[in-house]
Parts: sequence; C-alpha cells; structure tokens
Amino acid sequence: MFNFEVYSSLCDDAFNSFNIKTLSTCKQQWQHIKKSRMEEVQRHSVHTLVFRSLKRSHDMFLANQGVLPPVDETAEKNQESHQSQRLLRPGTAETEQPPSNEGAVVPYTDNAATSRNTSNQLANIIKKAPTMPKPKWHPPWKLYRVIAGHLGWVRCVAVEPGNEWFATGAADRIIKIWDLASGQLKVSLTGHVSTVRGLAVSARHPYLFSCGEDRQVKCWDLEYNKVIRHYHGHLSAVYSLALHPTIDVLLTAGRDSTARVWDMRTKANIHTLTGHTHTVSTVMAQASEPQVITGSHDCTIRLWDLAAGKSICTLTNHKKSVQRPSLPSYTLFFELCFQ
Repeated sequence: MFNFEVYSSLCDDAFNSFNIKTLSTCKQQWQHIKKSRMEEVQRHSVHTLVFRSLKRSHDMFLANQGVLPPVDETAEKNQESHQSQRLLRPGTAETEQPPSNEGAVVPYTDNAATSRNTSNQLANIIKKAPTMPKPKWHPPWKLYRVIAGHLGWVRCVAVEPGNEWFATGAADRIIKIWDLASGQLKVSLTGHVSTVRGLAVSARHPYLFSCGEDRQVKCWDLEYNKVIRHYHGHLSAVYSLALHPTIDVLLTAGRDSTARVWDMRTKANIHTLTGHTHTVSTVMAQASEPQVITGSHDCTIRLWDLAAGKSICTLTNHKKSVQRPSLPSYTLFFELCFQ
C-alpha cells in the first residue's frame, strides 16, 4: 500500500539536499568573484599611488622651476608708449610734483643722460612712417587671345621667322601649327610616342625639328607634313634643340647629360659634347664665338668650341638649375633664368 507521508518526507529531504549543494556552490563562486575584484581594486590603487608619487616628485624637482617668466614684449612697449605720451603732454612736468619725503636719501641722477634718453624717445615718436615708393610706369600689356586645343601641358613653342604661324608641342604627343594672326589651327602633326619637349623652325629650309621624351629627334618637311629624317643617338629623353644660324647643323641636349651636334642632311653625329654631370636642360647656337652654349641641372653653364667639340670654359656660382638662357642678337652676353 502506498504511504504518502513517507513519500513526502523523501521528497523534502532530496529538495533540501539540492538547495544546500546549490547554495554552497553559489557561495563559493561569489567569494571567488569578490576576491578577484578586491585584488583588481587594490592593484589599481597601488598603480595610482605610484603615479601620483612620481608626478609629485617631478613637480618638486622640475629643472626650470627657478627660472623667471619670459618678458612680455607687448607690455613693455605699452609702458614705453605711455611714458612717452606723458612726456609729450603739455604742462605735465610742471603740474605733477613728486611726493615730498623729508629726511629720505635721494639717489644721484645724471640729468644729461636723462635728457638724452628723453630726446631719443621724442625723435622716435615724431619720426614719420616711411612712405611706399610709387610703382614705375609700364606698358599696358593686355591679353590678346587664348588658344586652346592641346589635351596636355604645352611644353614648347616655336615661331616661324616670317611671323605667319607658330608651332606648339605638348604632353599629348601632338605638334600643332597655328595661324599667328587669327589663332586658328592649321595642321596637327603626330608621330611622337611621348611628350614633345622642343621645337625649332629652320629659317633657310621648310623644315620643322622636334624632340621629345621618347628619345627621338625628328625633321618634318612642312611642304608634305611628314617626317623625312630621324636622328638617333641619345640614351634618354631629349629636352632641347637648336639650329645653327649660318650652317646646316642641328644641336640637341637631353637627360643623358650630353649635347650632340648633328649634320642636318646626312644625320651624322659630328660631336658629342660631354662634361655636364646632370641633365642638360637647354642648348643654344650663335654665329659668333662661343657658337654653342649649354645650361644644365648641375648649376653650370658651358661654352663650347664647335669646330673642336670641346669645352672652352665653365660658368659656375649658380645655386639652382639653369633652365632658360637667352641670347640677345647685339651682344655676346646672355641672361639666365632659373628654376
């Protein structure tokens, strides 16, 4: 027969034993958490105390603690101006009387030195501010026309000797010929595979010469608008070229630190002018000696003997790269433009 009282007592004993085990487990976990938290709090407190102690020691033994504060220049100037205004004010010296200190020891003062300082201050105040010089008159140059058509930077321009047209070369690898009077595009010449860096128009032949960063030097026949000659020899980009005014000689210069002299018709490399230690940025030719002049990024200018192919002299003392020399037609001297 089922005994309900015995069953209920057994259930109560099992429940009580379960609760005791659960409570003991929870108590152990809580003690562990409390202990870990206390350790963290104590560790943090120790670190804080150490940091505060170090900071206090640093503040106490700071190196520049005894140094006086810097002088305020603005306050000094204001004080000097105030004193000078008091000196300039009429009747100030007569109306204001110093306080009487009977029995006090008055120090000796040099009246001459005081008067000299006062006169210097007055001279500085009365002196007028310097006036700006008037700008000199210059011709009223105005922008005449803006010509657009290239798709890249325009790196070189050459004007035809008869002033009828001019040519431009750009980073879009195209040479364009424009009418000088109207500004209209006449011809576009393609053939370079990189930026066109130099152009020259022959005054005695219907030729246009071009050079570029593709190491190519080309001769264009303007009657047929096509390339008729190539000049090979440069090992890197060609940055500048020039034509001799009296003989059929072409000069080129480039990034390989050399300038080359070419026979215009036979394409023969007559001379290779070596001596620069950096890129030769420009080359010029003239009928009188020195017939060849080069400027380089090594901050030097060299004058060359065209017949011998040797350097005559080297001009130095420039601080930056020589970019664009110019030769007036009436003198052997030339001006220099720098980067």
